[in-house]
Amino acid sequence: MIELHLRGRVAAGRRNDFDAFLPEAIPFYESPGGIRVRVLWDVADPDRFVEIIEYADQDAHDRDQIRVENDVQMRDLLERWRDLLDGPPIVETYEREG
Repeated sequence: MIELHLRGRVAAGRRNDFDAFLPEAIPFYESPGGIRVRVLWDVADPDRFVEIIEYADQDAHDRDQIRVENDVQMRDLLERWRDLLDGPPIVETYEREG
């Protein structure tokens, strides 16, 4: 399993916009199958989050990267997501065995 951890902060005053965006974006992100998206919020800082994207395997990850590069709707959603952030996210990639 491949996991992406996207660590970021919502722009000042945009938390409600971010929360409204997620129910639209997450089903699309997960739609190819083999992908699960979760968002965790920092209890000490309500504007800081980690978005966890779990891929069933390397193939699911690779197909999604192609979608990120080529799918217009995906690119639009990602642009809207970035516009809600206070700067670029930190992206970490992990592999989970077993």
